[in-house]
Amino acid sequence: MTHPRTTPDPDRSGLNEPAQIGRSVVNLLRKPNGARDRQLLIGANVTILWREDGWAYVQSAADGYCGYVGVSSLTKPQQITHKVIAAASHGYQNANIKAIDRCALSHGSRLAMLDDADGFIRTSHGFVPKQHITTVDLFASDPADVAALYLDTPYLWGGNSRLGIDCSGLIQAACAACNIPCGGDSDMQEAELGELLEPGTAPQRNDLLFWKGHVALVWDEDTLIHANGHAMATVFEPIKDAIARIAATDGEMTAHRRLPTAD
Repeated sequence: MTHPRTTPDPDRSGLNEPAQIGRSVVNLLRKPNGARDRQLLIGANVTILWREDGWAYVQSAADGYCGYVGVSSLTKPQQITHKVIAAASHGYQNANIKAIDRCALSHGSRLAMLDDADGFIRTSHGFVPKQHITTVDLFASDPADVAALYLDTPYLWGGNSRLGIDCSGLIQAACAACNIPCGGDSDMQEAELGELLEPGTAPQRNDLLFWKGHVALVWDEDTLIHANGHAMATVFEPIKDAIARIAATDGEMTAHRRLPTAD
């Protein structure tokens, strides 16, 4: 589906230069020094479409999202071998849990192993504990379990990391971990994800409930999990309470969708 945020600006295209995000979390901006639309995590692949005054106009390989990042946040591509599956981790200066940490790593960060160390892998961002990672070709099977890793994460508009996340960022993280293609914003997710269900269908685990500008993931028949500005965090909430509360301010549900089975 064509979408303005995944359609490159024809006046800011032409380089088609591959690159990777080289910092822990990088804001993807609507324009240089502009508003944050989304975030990209370390190791994310992008295509540089345009450069100007220290900024790069890029398109994310994962979901096609376009925006601006600082050129200094980009590195040359490496062959990604591993990803972080813990809620968060660190890259250490040495292969020692008491060593100085060099960078913070959120769930979903992508890493290129340079060599194997005792209980760690060595990367260009430091030594990362093996307990927190898996190989990039292995996937989770339950999006709700992945979403629960983000419980109590602060709400952040446009956020995509354990440091701060919003409703659609949470859904994208959960789907990506399960190898389910997923757009970056809730309107994209409502248009594209899974099967649209009839109003009144009983919710089941991993269904998606949508409102104008908001999305939540069903944990069980009575409970959902979502990142929301009301709690300013990722929380569990009774489905009936959420429907009533959101209806009072933002209107009724707009869609109920069922995710495909993860590959």
